[in-house]
Amino acid sequence: MAFDFAAALLTWFDQHGRKDLPWQQDKTPYRVWVSEIMLQQTQVASVIGYYQRFMQRFPDLAALATAPEDAVLEHWAGLGYYARARNLHKCARHIHGELDGKFPRSLAALSELPGIGRSTAGAILSIAYQQRAPILDGNVKRVLCRFDGIDTWSGERATEKRLWQRAEELTPSHRIADYTQAIMDLGATLCRRSNPQCSACPMQTHCRAAQLGRQQEWPVAKPKKSIPLRQTLLLHMENEAGQILLEKRPPTGIWGGLYSLPELSVAQAHELEHICQQRFGVSIREHQQAASFNHVFSHFKLQLIPQCLRVTYDASQISESSALHWKTRDQIRQLGLPAPIARYLNESE
Repeated sequence: MAFDFAAALLTWFDQHGRKDLPWQQDKTPYRVWVSEIMLQQTQVASVIGYYQRFMQRFPDLAALATAPEDAVLEHWAGLGYYARARNLHKCARHIHGELDGKFPRSLAALSELPGIGRSTAGAILSIAYQQRAPILDGNVKRVLCRFDGIDTWSGERATEKRLWQRAEELTPSHRIADYTQAIMDLGATLCRRSNPQCSACPMQTHCRAAQLGRQQEWPVAKPKKSIPLRQTLLLHMENEAGQILLEKRPPTGIWGGLYSLPELSVAQAHELEHICQQRFGVSIREHQQAASFNHVFSHFKLQLIPQCLRVTYDASQISESSALHWKTRDQIRQLGLPAPIARYLNESE
């Protein structure tokens, strides 16, 4: 008798699956969607608090769609990958304004919305609407790569196509929401990236990786590339009133749309006084360099070198810029700042 993957998984889920996560209560398309976006590249334990605060501030799609972007980014600050938050807001505005506040109920239409790919669309359809739609997030890829013994990187087009085919084959036509949650749970709790708990796994006797003892080899890791190091001067300017100058970053790119300390290239260090006067309208009274610190992005490492400047501010020396704002530390704590910048400012008090 052929092994019934879905039946084994659902039996395990009934006994051991997670059923009390915040987004598992009142499973509306909106709540499922927000949770799925937050869970992209972020672990459940990190998401729970953010999700609860986000839902308290934006309890439904209309609240999110009509909120200013700054408020959305403020409630996302620290989760990283800020394009997710900007796309979440953009998508909410589109659904609210163009689709009468209703999520599409087809895979194709959902997948076309900002920030919603095929897997996220599948999760929304299966969990919120009980429609049969496979998913293929990182947890599911890991489970299937080990179960089938796939020895090529999952990011390759041919491998991803093969994984989607398997996900489609294994997804049952009943208990769709439970199955979707179950396969994500299996990857998150047992079939983990390191130290998988194979002895407790319902797939153990039919899993290729477990049979061959190759759990640590599969899934095959992404081919490594050297990560370049970039350096930037971080301008920590405080005026005589104890306010700190912040700059709202452009809507796209690293930390897009967040407030941060202004930056200069290392090559501009010798022009620091001139730039501060011309661009920021300040005269430097004291200048100290603090210890540098690093922040690692997916494609490069950033070394931030803080320049601590006590300055005199003259508004007449600077053209008005909506991107530059003098804020007290109490005001700064209410804004959305990149996590490493917020941490640095907290430690500098």
